[in-house]
Parts: sequence; C-alpha cells; structure tokens
Amino acid sequence: MKRRELVTLIVGAALAWPLAARAQQSRMARIGALYLGIADAEMFRRELREGLRELGYVEGRDLAFEFRSAEEKLDRLPELAAELVRLKVDVIVALYVPCALAAKQATRDIPIVILAGDPVETGIVPSLARPGGNVTGLSLMAAASNGKSVELFRDMLPSVRRVGVLGHATNPVYAKAMLEQVQQAGGPTGIEIQPVVMVRGPDEFEGAFATLARGRSDAVVVQGSLANKPVTDLAIRYRLPSASTPRAFADIGGLMSFGADGPSSVRHGAKFVQRILQGKQPKDMPIEQPTKFELAVNLKTAKALGLAIPSAFLQRADVVLD
Repeated sequence: MKRRELVTLIVGAALAWPLAARAQQSRMARIGALYLGIADAEMFRRELREGLRELGYVEGRDLAFEFRSAEEKLDRLPELAAELVRLKVDVIVALYVPCALAAKQATRDIPIVILAGDPVETGIVPSLARPGGNVTGLSLMAAASNGKSVELFRDMLPSVRRVGVLGHATNPVYAKAMLEQVQQAGGPTGIEIQPVVMVRGPDEFEGAFATLARGRSDAVVVQGSLANKPVTDLAIRYRLPSASTPRAFADIGGLMSFGADGPSSVRHGAKFVQRILQGKQPKDMPIEQPTKFELAVNLKTAKALGLAIPSAFLQRADVVLD
C-alpha cells in the first residue's frame, strides 16, 4: 500500500470512529415495564421515569419506555411479558412477584430488574447474593411486612383477637409465603389467624368479606396484589380494619399500610437499570433489600370505622392521612 493511501485510510478511520461512537451512544434504549395495574401503578410509572431522569437519562433522547399493565388481571401477564420480549427491549422492570415470574418465564436473555417481595421464597432467584441468570433488583420483603401488620394491629387496636387474611388465588406462590409470615406473627402476639380467604378476581370480593365477617375477624391483612379501591371500600362497609403493604393502600382508603417505601424502592430500581445499560450483567449484581420502610395510617378511614387510634401509635407513623 502506498504511503498516501495509508495516510488516507488512517485519517478516514479516525474521522469515522467518533461518528460511529456517537451513533452508538445516541441509540435510544428501550425500557420495558411490567406491572399489575393496582393502586400504586401511577407511582411506579412516575418514580421510574424520575429515577432515570435523575441519573441523567432523557426520555425521548436516551431512552423510551414500554409500559404494560395487566389492569389487575394476572392472567394477562404472560402475554404482556412476551410482548415486551418481541419488542426486544433492553431491560424489563417487573413490579411485584407475579410480574417478576412472568418476565422470567418469558426470557432468559433480556436483563430483568425486579421489585418484588421475597424473590428467594417465591422461586424467582436461588439466592440474593448470587441471583444468577438474567435477574437482579430489589427484594421488597413484602411477606415479612404482612406479618408485621399483625403486630401493628395488636398495638393499634388492643381488642383485636382474630385477624383474617385476604389472599390472591392467582398469585399462589407469594400467597403461601405471605400466609406463613402472618401465621408466624400470630403466635407471639396471641392473635388467631382466621379465616383465610382466597379470591381469583373482583367478582369474589363481596363473598370474601362476607366470609371474613362470618368468621368474626377483628381485622384483615390484604395481599399486596389486591390493593385496590373495591377492597378498601368493602373493608369499610364490613367494618373491618384493613392493612396491606403498598403505601397506595392507605391512600385509597385502607386503614393502614406497612412496607418498603414505594417511591424510594422504585428509584433504587432505576439504579439497577443504569448499571445494566452501562454493560453490567444481572448475574453479577446481588439482589438488595430495602433500607426504608413506611407506616401510613388513614384517620378518615378510622373515623368511618368508629375507631380511636392511640396517639402513641400515630406518633410511630411516618404518614398520617386525614
């Protein structure tokens, strides 16, 4: 090769490299997001967007979102997860156990960031320290939080002797883990855990609360995937103090919520997305646990139920809604 041709080749390559690098850097990442569509859906979308914005990503320039909601119909999750896979998104963010399981079953290649309760107990990963495969993220420790709700009922309402459980039959893996934690909490507190009612959908809510009332429940622990307005309305109508893990449960009329702080957990999840977009592998990122939990009490609901919440208990609450 002649010297002039060699110089031309080198200069051309040098000029082309920055263009190629810029083209690669300007490629817009696609973030798939899979969620149940319950009361905290809006919070999830907002905080995921805001979390990535704070990390320097501009929607429409650096990334695009593909949000998919099951609209509270868990049987839609497999198809929604498969749709995100067909779209070839770069990362899937899955909120709660049913979404995490659906995403895991849909792909072994696309990285998945989970925000889910008890991922080891529910079979999402074999270990928090070594999740392996294509899954990483945050454990919300939701089953343990459901158990804590039993203790909180005892402290809030000393007359409580029996606490019922409202579980989701279409989410049996997590329901089992939740029930174990609630029953374990019942022993030391001297509270009987009865009855346990499992529902498949909204058409069974009314019958479920009638069963809880006939079973003489003094309060009810509600599985997080059932945190919606029809459930909180029925709890008030049947005069049953209710508790669940998502903060949104108290916002929409549940008496109490206790669990990992939702907004900060989602923003924490955004950091996992960032690491993956920077080239890190999920299998090399241990699943982390939340550092902030939040207790919220709805005084308007307490008034509707005719309850007087002790001031000492309210002082423990992070949020009091009135």
